[in-house]
Amino acid sequence: MIWTYLLILSVVQGVTEFLPISSSAHLILVRDVFVALGVPVSEGDAADQLALDIALHVGSLGAILLYFRHEVAQLFLGLADAVRLRSSDNTRILLLLLVATVPIIVAGFLLKDVVTYMLRSVEIIAWMTIIFGVLLYVADRQPERAHSIEKMSFPQAIMVGLAQCLALVPGVSRSGIAMTVGRLTGLDRPLSARFALLLSLPTIAGAGLLATVDLYQAGDARLTGEALIGGFFAFVTAWITVTLLMKWLQRYTYTPFVIYRLALGTLLLVLIYGFGWSPGPA
Repeated sequence: MIWTYLLILSVVQGVTEFLPISSSAHLILVRDVFVALGVPVSEGDAADQLALDIALHVGSLGAILLYFRHEVAQLFLGLADAVRLRSSDNTRILLLLLVATVPIIVAGFLLKDVVTYMLRSVEIIAWMTIIFGVLLYVADRQPERAHSIEKMSFPQAIMVGLAQCLALVPGVSRSGIAMTVGRLTGLDRPLSARFALLLSLPTIAGAGLLATVDLYQAGDARLTGEALIGGFFAFVTAWITVTLLMKWLQRYTYTPFVIYRLALGTLLLVLIYGFGWSPGPA
């Protein structure tokens, strides 16, 4: 059964990481459901769990690097131009991502323990899923004014970056809140998703680095078979998900994700308040 859990966890990570539905919430829910069913969720210790978490993030990161390989190349060109003190569109794109990334790095460093130990309840996930689903719907009704990342303004990037800090609360969704505020500030749907997903590069890399440091400090750094398999499935499902998402937003709206969020949040509230569901620690 541990392999069933691993496969489901990997696929859930890959699918939900870049959709506006909160990957952290879904990972918590998957674990809680397995625990509630009395199914063991790991055969290893805390170090093995940390290694698996790192692998899932690395797999997701690899998918974004592959899909946005041209944009990633632009970022490196922008860095080269910045080192040579040259102004270019590539440099501007790099700066837009940097100013949008700084807030969540600071917030994540200051609030890491609060988020880890105090904001992981299913009740919080349910309410955040509904509230920010409604906000996404409202934002998606706004006019589309910006259609390319080169035309984005720094105030727009800063607003998206500040909003990302809210995603430290499970159920909000980092990509979701970035897409929401992007739409609120006038980005069209494909651009709001593109910028949100590009912002995941430093965010996921930073989270993976922090987890790696924790693993190293634990003095038990190792790469398990579970981690390798989990990372592979996370990579494959994340790449497929991003590809389909970007194609969908070329023609359609965020409404299906809003409906999903409202349905999931409502179901969780019914289970919590109607049936007294209160999953506890493993």
